[in-house]
Amino acid sequence: MSRFLRQSSQLARATRLSTQPALRLCARPSLVTRSIPAKTSAAFAIRARTYSSQPPPPGKDPRSNPEKDDEHGSKPLNQHSAKNGPDGSKSEAPKPPPLPEGWIHLNKEELAHLEEFTSRLPEAQRPVAKDILEKLQIVGAPAETRDLLQKQRQNGNLSILDKGRLMRCVYMVTERIIELEDQQDNRDGQFSSFRMDQEPKTQDGKDSTDKSKQHQQQQQKGGKLPKNERSGWLEAVQTGIAIGVTVWIAELFANPFSEKEITWQEMRKAFLDKGLVQKLIVVNGSHVRVELHPSATGATGEGGQPARKSYVFSIGSVESFERKLEQAQDELGIPPSERIPVSYEAGGSTLGNLLLAFGPTLLFIGLILWTQRSMGGRGGAGGGMFNFGKSKAKKFNAESAVKVKFSDVAGLEEAKTEIMEFVSFLKQPEKFEKLGAKIPRGAILAGPPGTGKTLLAKATAGESGVPFFSVSGSEFVEMFVGVGPSRVRDLFAEGRKNAPCIIFIDEIDAIGRARQESGRGFGGNDEREATLNQILTEMDGFNTREQVVVLAGTNRADMLDKALMRPGRFDRHIFIDRPTMKGRQEIFKVYLNKIVTNEDHEYLVGRLATLTPGFSGADIANVVNEAALIAARGNADEVKMDHFERAIERVIGGLERKSLVLKPEEKKTVAYHEAGHAICGWFLEHADPLLKVSIIPRGQGALGYAQYLPQDAYLMNTNQLMDRMAMTMGGRVSEELHFPTVTTGASDDFKKVSQMARNMVTQWGMSEKVGPVHFENDPNRMQKPFAESTAQQIDQEVSRIVEAAYQRCRDLLTSKKKEVGLIAQELLKKEVLVRDDMVRILGKRPFGDNEDFEKYFGGGKEESTPPPFPEETDTPKDPPAPAPAFKKLE
Repeated sequence: MSRFLRQSSQLARATRLSTQPALRLCARPSLVTRSIPAKTSAAFAIRARTYSSQPPPPGKDPRSNPEKDDEHGSKPLNQHSAKNGPDGSKSEAPKPPPLPEGWIHLNKEELAHLEEFTSRLPEAQRPVAKDILEKLQIVGAPAETRDLLQKQRQNGNLSILDKGRLMRCVYMVTERIIELEDQQDNRDGQFSSFRMDQEPKTQDGKDSTDKSKQHQQQQQKGGKLPKNERSGWLEAVQTGIAIGVTVWIAELFANPFSEKEITWQEMRKAFLDKGLVQKLIVVNGSHVRVELHPSATGATGEGGQPARKSYVFSIGSVESFERKLEQAQDELGIPPSERIPVSYEAGGSTLGNLLLAFGPTLLFIGLILWTQRSMGGRGGAGGGMFNFGKSKAKKFNAESAVKVKFSDVAGLEEAKTEIMEFVSFLKQPEKFEKLGAKIPRGAILAGPPGTGKTLLAKATAGESGVPFFSVSGSEFVEMFVGVGPSRVRDLFAEGRKNAPCIIFIDEIDAIGRARQESGRGFGGNDEREATLNQILTEMDGFNTREQVVVLAGTNRADMLDKALMRPGRFDRHIFIDRPTMKGRQEIFKVYLNKIVTNEDHEYLVGRLATLTPGFSGADIANVVNEAALIAARGNADEVKMDHFERAIERVIGGLERKSLVLKPEEKKTVAYHEAGHAICGWFLEHADPLLKVSIIPRGQGALGYAQYLPQDAYLMNTNQLMDRMAMTMGGRVSEELHFPTVTTGASDDFKKVSQMARNMVTQWGMSEKVGPVHFENDPNRMQKPFAESTAQQIDQEVSRIVEAAYQRCRDLLTSKKKEVGLIAQELLKKEVLVRDDMVRILGKRPFGDNEDFEKYFGGGKEESTPPPFPEETDTPKDPPAPAPAFKKLE
């Protein structure tokens, strides 16, 4: 068994050696003999000229002596390249290159044996094989090749070690051909230099042959020429070629001199009837190998060719073959004791059987190694197939590429103060320790999306001056069990090595959710809870002496585990809310410094902050960027106020859908719907100030919209809520007053009103009948937190509140029916009405606006004469059936 394994390893080594030159042959343009026409053969006769800038000596023609070698003393490898001289006459053939030590030239008998093998190849392979044989006559072959050919002629087949030796010979011959081809390419480069000498000089006055000289000097120094970067698909193609060449070589040399195939009739007539058959071997039940007596090899076969030692013919079945053989021997009168012995064996080459036996295992091992190599090349601490337990946290320090500073974070003064205090803890711990204070273990950054939690962490990394590790909560979760806790351990181990340091875990709710009771969770929760337990241990366990501060960001602080939120782990809870009016101004100042605008900076900042109530920092950044894009799309030199207002409209309402053309009936319905909203917002005291109303379709299903400017209110009373609900239902009430039927356009309005009324009853305690109670609205809860009778009371109160708001809206629009018609007719003409248009038509709003609105929008002080009332503002007698005012397009 050990001998067999040694043979297998030697064969694998030989196969690998033979694959390398084969791949190089595939990468080269052509390594076979090329027949050169007489017209181009003159070019090879002047290769001896090595100069490129000076003319030849007078009276000498470099083509007059085509037999002279070049300065390297080498001849072209291709014999055909020297057949004709420049004048068309035949010249003397070049001398073959000297043989290396231990090499020989094969004799005619051995070459004839190889040519016989070539004749049995497929038609597509014969030209290549013949060209290789021609080169073999020039370059020679290792001496052991002759021994292998002789052994094959004597035994009819080679052992597995002999086949490996033959592959090694093929490798050496291929390397020799490549070496001579490289010399020929060098002469081609010299000839190119000669041709380029005839070209004009470049613009800078330098000779065009400088690059060729540099090319030759680099080769003489032994340096490698620059190569184009190989792409991934090219490597895959080369891998496929390597596999194909290896299999082809294995099959080729597994039985390189296979028996000549004959028929049963030829075998009987030529050998069986003459008594030349020594033995018959049935291979795989489909072929029979005929072995002749040694004395028969001296005879000649058909066509005067030397007879072979063995032949092969195919059979249909073993039973039919045995029956024919027995019948033929009976006819020849061969006694049973002298009949030809028949044996049976499993066919196929030994190398092929080895490939079938060990090939799948080797491919699987190779796939694992390739996967590990590809994953290891991705960089980072978590690279590598067997490094799942390594943390994927990115490390930043004072010299890192983080450019975000605290000056880039605006509108978060309280949060910045808290974070900067953590940084000072780590930079100057003795200042606090001398008073007996302990450094806080961590802080939670909680708040709505886009308010700047991650931005604040980036600024901390840019200005902390201590190592900063950043990781996402989802990176702890993998498909393998135990990976999460392992990565947590590795993360904190790295942190302790670099203490003092800061670790930031973004979206910690991915692993820090509250643990469920035993038996209620699924199998996936066990891994998440194990990761959470490991974090709890690392933050406040027995090994917490090092100064490692943990910051975490989340949008759902209410879902985190209580053990994670307690003092000693996350000591401080920093809530980052949406910015106020002042905060929005500071954020706009930061982002406006990055774009080109000539507007009055202070006025622009205040107006934009007033136009964006409730916007987060990410929303403001999106508005500024969108305004710059709109200006660039219009080929503007700067970003103007109009660009900012269009950007705000796009962020709030979506993209204008100019391709959506409404029918006249639909457009009229939308106009009266939006006019109802506008009138309610204008004449209700607690409604938000109206800025713009439009019937241009926007976004997903919105055929019109009214833009209001709500104040930064943190408390709302019952009157304010009732006015808002009445204003929200103004569109539906307007349709009822001006059309015989209503449409589906108010469905979203009803949703908002119903939710607001239910919150008044179940959460805000604004219902006298239900009382000051609070019922949590949890959609995942199977059972409601109140009785059936209480549910009926809640429904009754919600209906009462909605009905009161509806009646208030209907009374208002009934008294202002003409004004609704005026606004609707103006919308049909202009499609967009701004606040000045509303003041011109309706007069000044009867209620005062807030100071910021008065400052930046004039408060409607521009009075204008209203247009005359239309003759009819009511519905026509026989109107067509209107289409929905709002519809959702699929």
